[in-house]
Amino acid sequence: MKLRETAGAIVAVSTLLLAAVAPPSGFARAQPHTASPQSQSAGGVNWPGFRGENASGVAEGHATPVTWNIESSQNIAWRTSIDGLGHSSPIIWGDLVCVTTASTEGDESLRVGLYGDIEPVKDDSVHSWQVICLDKRSGELRWQREAHRGVPAIPRHPKATHANSTLATDGEHIVAFFGSEGLYSYDMEGNLLWQKNLGVLESGFFQVPSALWGFAASPVIHQGMVIIQADVLNDSFVAAFDVADGTEVWRTARDDVPTWSTPAVRHGPGQAQLIVNGYRHIGGYDPRTGTELWRMTGGGDVPIPTPVVSGDLVFITNSHGTGSPIYAIRATAAGDISLQGGASSNRHIAWSQPREGAYMPTPVIYGAHLYLLRDNGVLAVYDAETGDRLYRQRLGPGGSGFTASPVAADGKVYFTSEDGDVYVVRAGAEYELLADNDMGEVCMATPAISEGMLFYRTRSHLVAISVPSPE
Repeated sequence: MKLRETAGAIVAVSTLLLAAVAPPSGFARAQPHTASPQSQSAGGVNWPGFRGENASGVAEGHATPVTWNIESSQNIAWRTSIDGLGHSSPIIWGDLVCVTTASTEGDESLRVGLYGDIEPVKDDSVHSWQVICLDKRSGELRWQREAHRGVPAIPRHPKATHANSTLATDGEHIVAFFGSEGLYSYDMEGNLLWQKNLGVLESGFFQVPSALWGFAASPVIHQGMVIIQADVLNDSFVAAFDVADGTEVWRTARDDVPTWSTPAVRHGPGQAQLIVNGYRHIGGYDPRTGTELWRMTGGGDVPIPTPVVSGDLVFITNSHGTGSPIYAIRATAAGDISLQGGASSNRHIAWSQPREGAYMPTPVIYGAHLYLLRDNGVLAVYDAETGDRLYRQRLGPGGSGFTASPVAADGKVYFTSEDGDVYVVRAGAEYELLADNDMGEVCMATPAISEGMLFYRTRSHLVAISVPSPE
């Protein structure tokens, strides 16, 4: 049963348990969507995709909470259970907050922590891939839709799910990408507009192709197009589709191995650029045509973090294998900008750090600083313009893994461990821990921020955290 827990009360909202092979039933009818895209476009309201506006991970304009307590419901606005497994982050538009999930009567175990096992989960049970939208204020179900039902085409990593990719919205469409299970577009009331089968997208470690780990890159909506990056074992590509009807606008082949990074768009001044992470091909494309603008090599062989755009610089990091770099790339980059002969910079690359990159979390630029968190919990903070490291600090006692990316607001940066500890750090050149809050569950997904509220996707819940009420 899907449940909403508010101030200790438990209210039944909707039944989500589905028979493994029966047709879906009991899905809630869509409620009227009253917020218009125009009325919700400012003031830190919307968080339209992975890491919010343009994947920045930053939301300003409202006070955000420092402390909360799940058990006592302190500063907990609501807590709604979500069936199945999903690491997709919440997205927010107006009064809707939406996530994806993949439920099954088969193996729904998660193995978190720091380990090197690359064996995928063997589970050929029938799954149900779903999009779920809740009311942002109350946590009550607004609508849910089953996008696909069947046996997964690709197995998942024991730490991953079949719903890793975060939704994207422009206020008129909500786009879900389930990898080999397809690309889907809904209107804001949950009506299916179109769907596309992009074939089997085999994502795994290229040096051990049998280690199929599932898909994770999220879609991006830009100027009426849905853009996806599909770096897979065979026939990698980046492509754009018309958000209105799914018509393919362009497709550009990529000579790269599987990556799990979501692309980002730099909006100028000057020409807009679609920026992608990669192993063989980090690069920029013209988002209107898919034409390559620049490229470089030199990094970790399992690229996961999303590129981060700040001013005239693009920050890219990755890890694994022999490479673990941080690059600060100038927006004017063109052609092959790869570093040569052990250089740390050139006319296209403002600075780099060759062995200080991040494996899982995407860094955040907040103010003048770059906050970069390794998956082992070591936080490093840099001057974003110069690359000078200001401090390095381990979060927590050690031993926990970190997969969720940091987000920032109201002079604070939020870091979330896989064990569910949220470390709230004061933004600045010196380390100051403000709070350590326990979510009470495994937490792999990056949180969202809207109007001062924090939205955390945990193992079994979506949780809304608010600032304390005035006395």
